[in-house]
Amino acid sequence: MTSVLHHRTDGPADAPVLILGPSLGTSLAVWDAQVPALARRHRVIRYDLPGHGATPTGTPDATTPGTQDATAPGTPDPGATGMADLAALVLDLADRLGVERFAYAGISLGGAIGAHLAVHHPERVTALALVCSSARFGEPAGWRERAALVRAEGTAAVAQAAPGRWFTPDFAGTHTARRLVDDLLAADPEGYAACCDALAGYDLRDELSRITVPTLVLAGRADPATPPAHARELADGIPDASLLELAGAAHLAPAERPEAVLSALLGHFGVPDSDDSRYAEGMAVRRAVLGDAHVDRAVARTTDFTADFQDYITRCAWGEIWTRPGLDRRTRSCLTLTALIAHGHQEELAMHVRAALRNGLTPEDIKEVLLHSAVYCGVPAANSAFATAQRVLAEDGIPLSL
Repeated sequence: MTSVLHHRTDGPADAPVLILGPSLGTSLAVWDAQVPALARRHRVIRYDLPGHGATPTGTPDATTPGTQDATAPGTPDPGATGMADLAALVLDLADRLGVERFAYAGISLGGAIGAHLAVHHPERVTALALVCSSARFGEPAGWRERAALVRAEGTAAVAQAAPGRWFTPDFAGTHTARRLVDDLLAADPEGYAACCDALAGYDLRDELSRITVPTLVLAGRADPATPPAHARELADGIPDASLLELAGAAHLAPAERPEAVLSALLGHFGVPDSDDSRYAEGMAVRRAVLGDAHVDRAVARTTDFTADFQDYITRCAWGEIWTRPGLDRRTRSCLTLTALIAHGHQEELAMHVRAALRNGLTPEDIKEVLLHSAVYCGVPAANSAFATAQRVLAEDGIPLSL
């Protein structure tokens, strides 16, 4: 029987194809933040691993025709699944979709699948990005033990430790983090264990030099699962590979640092520096800072009269200024709060108080910014700002200590 990978396609049908591979324990939703921008210039294909998301667990056999909703009652024998089997499923999906050649980006296990494809099927891969991945994911015995544990007790047995492996402490409690852990809890134990078997048998260290396509290696500096040393080994072994280490990111960097990962992928996969690319990057940062709900409301209210202005602020404010590397987002939030206080823009101030919290400021940090502004912007301006900020924090249920 065939386990056909469940998938989702975004972007123009005639655009260059970019396949996105997820990490162990997550679904294709792990790429949600990058897809809207990537799909402006690519036909983006995301897939779920066997037993993850909407892909059933089945015996890897990429020879039997089927549909993406096919189910497979058979399951692989413990220890039988290898990286070649998972890579064959990706090639099978590409074949079913009529895709001969494609660029590929993958996270962790998803990256390993892409590296295997680049080594063993170089005629299919045009460019490669390996995100928080490795040429070898530790000792095989550890993966076999995890596979046995999950087969016996389900994925709940490993879910409690997942936030510590996947995210930095500050990000672990966010809605995005909880949603990704929910994907792990929903994964089929046999499918998850089969992927562990594939990781146990994976060691590409002696074959990295066979990867000849343009390759970008991304690492999270706070990644305990595949530390930056793993990324450096990949970059050193793959001819002419580029390496980028992301501060403030653990193992699932596309979820935790979505705009930084997007910017790197846009550059690597050949999206030119144009108004379209600046808009795409700007929209990604705008959503990360202001939140999807706010941006969705702004987009829904856009009319022919305001469309050019919305395009302008997305490209210029968010796509050119907020994306510059010279200042971090916390600093940009402090500057923005001060400017809005000085000019008395209370409605915008309320919006950016919430943005400041997303950018890592605490209520105590915001208080210090408001106190500082009382000296340089005036006491009346600061008084109004304190009232606005206190209202926003109260509405968001954030306790204010005395």
